[in-house]
Amino acid sequence: MKRNVSIAYDPDADVLSWDLASKAPISHATEMGNIIVHFSKKNLPVLIEVLEASRLVKQSAQKIRVKAQVAAA
Repeated sequence: MKRNVSIAYDPDADVLSWDLASKAPISHATEMGNIIVHFSKKNLPVLIEVLEASRLVKQSAQKIRVKAQVAAA
């Protein structure tokens, strides 16, 4: 089964959206820190939103650099 997944970033809102099933209606959502997961009636993830996405990317990049430095040492 082929899925059309799309990822979009809104710089004004600083939100990264990961659309897993664009045609599925959203029934409910759960917020976990800076991440919101929207679910269908069948409790399948439909959309994932990362709030303050630029902060997450910066933190991830810093951790990757540290691990690369440790591995090179």
